[in-house]
Amino acid sequence: MVAIRTSGDEWPGGAPAASPSGEERSRYAVPAATAAGPSDKSRFVKEIEDALLREDIDLAVHSAKDVPGELPDGLAIVGVPERADPRDSLCGASEFDALPEGAVVGTASLRRRAQLLAARPDLDVRDLRGNVDTRLRRLDEDGFAAIVIAAAGLARLGRDEGEPISIAVMTPAPGQGCLALEARAGHEKASELAGRLTHRDSLVCLTAERAVVQGLGATCHTPVGALAHLLDGGKLCLDVFAGMPDGSTWVRDTLVGEAGDPAALGRAVTERMLLAGAGELLEAAEHALQ
Repeated sequence: MVAIRTSGDEWPGGAPAASPSGEERSRYAVPAATAAGPSDKSRFVKEIEDALLREDIDLAVHSAKDVPGELPDGLAIVGVPERADPRDSLCGASEFDALPEGAVVGTASLRRRAQLLAARPDLDVRDLRGNVDTRLRRLDEDGFAAIVIAAAGLARLGRDEGEPISIAVMTPAPGQGCLALEARAGHEKASELAGRLTHRDSLVCLTAERAVVQGLGATCHTPVGALAHLLDGGKLCLDVFAGMPDGSTWVRDTLVGEAGDPAALGRAVTERMLLAGAGELLEAAEHALQ
């Protein structure tokens, strides 16, 4: 087992050490820190992938939602263990609809911000960074009515706070709740070991969601959600969201296809999203953060 510190560890949430204090950042309508310093998904995996390519390690374990849509040449995702709860959880309030008008809600995620404001334009959504324990402490100390955290992150730390938010309100990040096992393409031993840990249904769902990431060119600057789930009869359902960080404009779509070709379903729903204007919307979202 080799522990590797990534750029994402050095720049938590994309925010450099010299960025404004938490109190000052909370006043921004859109987190200014997301444009300062390393901010693409690769910041969480680059050093690990470099170690794979150098053959210092043979198998990497990533949070799947941190893995960019395009992998470096010579690398491949070779396994996906069983997925944890992919939903987002609301901590500090019993349910989303119970939040009072104008409630202050904390999150560092542009995707969560976009969907919170799309559903409730009255909310005061403020930037909140740090690990899970830090964010839960700030919920109590800094006057947030509620904060949003991945349900899987809470569960892995044994925390029982939070109520899952309906998928109809909050489409999770592609790959949320999944681990992705990455290795050098053609490394038979690593692929065999990863295959023993792989949960087929989780792999199918992640494949569809990653096709959306690739098709929409999603990065940390693009508020995109995608969640696939299996239906009876060998069918796969894929929900996708793309929106502006301020919640003013968004596109949602749901499509059902064959579970036997999840990438094709991901590409199909991406084409529908692009025809509905998702490409222009996400381009505008990135410009809004510059």
